[in-house]
Amino acid sequence: MSLDSFDRALLDAVQRDATTAQHALGEQVNLSSAAVNRRLKKLTADGVIRKTVALVDPASVGYSLTVITEVQVENERLDLLDAMKRTFMACPQVQQCYYVAGEYDFVLIMQVKHMEQYTELTRALFFESNNVKRFNTLVSMSNLKVGLEVPLLA
Repeated sequence: MSLDSFDRALLDAVQRDATTAQHALGEQVNLSSAAVNRRLKKLTADGVIRKTVALVDPASVGYSLTVITEVQVENERLDLLDAMKRTFMACPQVQQCYYVAGEYDFVLIMQVKHMEQYTELTRALFFESNNVKRFNTLVSMSNLKVGLEVPLLA
């Protein structure tokens, strides 16, 4: 899909604050409210805008620990990999899951309440799986930058 400068400006604005009223968006990007509405609907229908959400501060709701886990699989058979992907996707503490190239096969970004919760998750996600060869845990001491914004105007 080809995006013009209006689409990019709209996407940039709504990914920073999706609650901005359409008339205000129109003023920002020099379009009418009706044009903003049409473009946002099309961008959503085309899958460019995947979801509109509220970003909740994890620490404010008791999830004060961010853990990055690298997982190496024992066997790369597709059915076993697919089963692992489903398990990771179903775990609410797994915020992001990447299937990667390199020494490890998956990188998970997890939000947990405390180290004991992470220990329980390692049992469920890694030790009970017959396909995890090993995993490496990195504990974030400070989340300096956490974001989902895609650079559109740079």
